[in-house]
Amino acid sequence: MLRAAGSQERHAVRVKPRVLVVDDEVGVRRALERGLAAEGMEVVTAADGPTALRVALTGAFDVVLLDIMLPGLSGYRVLQRMRADGVRTPVLMVSAKDGEVDQADGLDLGADGYLVKPFSFVVLVAQVRALLRRGGGARRKLTLGNLVIDRGLREVSWAGQDVSLSPREYAVLDVLASRAGSVVTKDELLRTVWGDEQAATRNAVEVYVGYLRRKLEAVGGGEVVRTIRGHGYIASTPDLDSALGNK
Repeated sequence: MLRAAGSQERHAVRVKPRVLVVDDEVGVRRALERGLAAEGMEVVTAADGPTALRVALTGAFDVVLLDIMLPGLSGYRVLQRMRADGVRTPVLMVSAKDGEVDQADGLDLGADGYLVKPFSFVVLVAQVRALLRRGGGARRKLTLGNLVIDRGLREVSWAGQDVSLSPREYAVLDVLASRAGSVVTKDELLRTVWGDEQAATRNAVEVYVGYLRRKLEAVGGGEVVRTIRGHGYIASTPDLDSALGNK
């Protein structure tokens, strides 16, 4: 693969930790979404195993809160597939099953923690923050269909074909893919990619998104990055759109 050309790094801007909450109980999902958002986290939710797996395999999360008893595919199987596919996202299993064997099974499959329902929200947040502290490097690879971004090497490929990007183009793609399936506004891209560069404007964002799209189109990946009029941009795939209910 070819590295993103050049060596400049984008200005570091603090971004919210991204958490995937997987639970088949709508009340639990909504409560955790509200609570974790109030703690400064970006939350994406899933209600069943197959949806959770499709979303988690992007690698675009810092922590996954994963219930065990899920429709379609158990939390154990979701976790097993994640680890088999090389997704290193820290996983906190959350379940009403409190047996020692259940907890041992989850940990043996690669879970990073196990919390028994009903639980204290304060304890859950503490465990999530502990996993965030220990999870450095977990999001080293992002996958969106045929698009693979190796963040450690700063390399991008589409269906095995190298995609050579400038440092700025790479930075734009990295921000969008790290929030796969969610809309990123122009102002968010401007702050994250350009930092405190006073000369940068929202027009610069449009220009570099255009550059990026043309390079992706050249290898067949032109539909990955889309404009959401009046809102910003999104990096996604039809499969991920379906899983998250995106239009």
